[in-house]
Amino acid sequence: MVTEKDWLSRGADKPDEPCASVVEDTMDRVEPPVSELPKRGRDCYQRRQWSAAFDAFSQADEIQALSPADLWLLAWSAHLTGRDEDFARTMGRAYRAYLDEGESLHAARCAGWLSAMLGLAGESGQGAGWLGRAQRLIEREGVDCPERGFLILRAAFDHAEAGEYDAMLSAASQAFEVAERFGDADLAAMALVLQGRARLARGETKAGLALLDEAMVSVTTDQLLPALTGLAYCNVIESCQEVYDLRRSQEWTAALTRWCDGQPDLVPYAGQCLVHRSEILQLHGDWTRAVDEAVRACDRLAGRPAIADAYYQLAEIHRLRGEYAEAEQAYRRVGVFGREPQPGLALLRLAEGRVSVAAAAINRVLDEASDRFSRCRLLPAYAEIMLAAREVSAAHNATDELFTIAETLEAPFLRAAAAQAQGAVSLAHGDPGGSLSPLRQALLIWRQLDAPYEAARARVLVGLACRAVGDSDSAEMELDAACHALQHLGAVPDVDRVRGLIRSSEPVSSTLAISEHTVARHLQNIFSKLHVSSRTAATTFALEHSLL
Repeated sequence: MVTEKDWLSRGADKPDEPCASVVEDTMDRVEPPVSELPKRGRDCYQRRQWSAAFDAFSQADEIQALSPADLWLLAWSAHLTGRDEDFARTMGRAYRAYLDEGESLHAARCAGWLSAMLGLAGESGQGAGWLGRAQRLIEREGVDCPERGFLILRAAFDHAEAGEYDAMLSAASQAFEVAERFGDADLAAMALVLQGRARLARGETKAGLALLDEAMVSVTTDQLLPALTGLAYCNVIESCQEVYDLRRSQEWTAALTRWCDGQPDLVPYAGQCLVHRSEILQLHGDWTRAVDEAVRACDRLAGRPAIADAYYQLAEIHRLRGEYAEAEQAYRRVGVFGREPQPGLALLRLAEGRVSVAAAAINRVLDEASDRFSRCRLLPAYAEIMLAAREVSAAHNATDELFTIAETLEAPFLRAAAAQAQGAVSLAHGDPGGSLSPLRQALLIWRQLDAPYEAARARVLVGLACRAVGDSDSAEMELDAACHALQHLGAVPDVDRVRGLIRSSEPVSSTLAISEHTVARHLQNIFSKLHVSSRTAATTFALEHSLL
């Protein structure tokens, strides 16, 4: 079988020379002969100059129909520059051209890729039709071949969609065996990725991550079809995010950034890379740059399903900065493009003081979430909203579940989130002394992860706990430090609430100039109405309901 690299090497006499543009900028340049245009296209493709490759192949094709192999390269040049309709049309032509030459397996590979890309674009009916064509061609040949491995890999994707992770692992393992028999690097890399994802879904975190690391060896050494390189990066980064492995997520996002930066006219994967970069910048407190990257991602991903992720990321930062109208608009776009806008939208409703609306939304999505990846993404917000709704028992149960998942995944981020939720639950139960240990544990992990927003929120709770046990000096220092950090981030709503807490630090009896007995009686009345048992719990209630 002729590989892409074999075909690219034909006619590439001087691969180290820069690829000349097909259309020269000056009038005294002579257009290359028609016979040179396909060679120019191959040279530009090899150098990842996708737009120049597309132009060269397109001009050559207008004069004389391209060979099947050049149609294959033209189709991928179209995909990598965001020309989805051109990709589908040209890959269909390559399929028919290979059939005319009796190259059924090459034609089957074209049909398989058309099926995959149409499926990713939401065209499931057309995708299924092309998959059927690929299957018939391979069955007609009746031989063992790497194309058969790609069909097995497609079945693994279907099992993943259905949540059938044992079957997914089995299919991906079979596909890898085919890849090893034929030395097919593309098939091997994606088979390893799917094996890794299946093991992660089965709770085998270390084994799953090891498989993903193995897959990325070939990805980072440029052994793969460019589109598969982008798909592998996105799958691996998403997997690392699902198990909250922030170190790997950041490492592979940096590698994806370098890969995208080397291809300025790359469209499909550059937009997703920007989303990942924005998420990392947000975590580390650089919210201005995070917004910039999210906006760029929205522009790059226009018309693509992944644009929902870009709008969700943009909405999250708007919410944290108190830009509620902008956040509302972005969350609505998330829904329009087919993604669930939770838990962010529920947290927006909480910030607006619409606690019952927030509680209804977060209860609904958590009830629908069946896998642990989805649940651990929702549980921290669920616990926060349940505390605001005075459903302390529900928040406690969520915290226990979050701790269990965190220990299974060995994820520091989740451990910190669980410890912080546990501290907040203890405060709501009127046990400030018992809350300090988990809160300080959470604060330590947030600092180690360089997560300043989460660390500042933990310090607010530490301050409230210190105040409740009578340590007013420590409470003042913690609240002041948290306020300063939040102000630096631009977290306007949090700053306003913490300032309110600081202003309320003066003892109630001295402010009102009435007896301690009267103060105690009034406080008990307040506690009864709020269904809480302590000043700390009442303060937490006021904070969660934006009353301070």
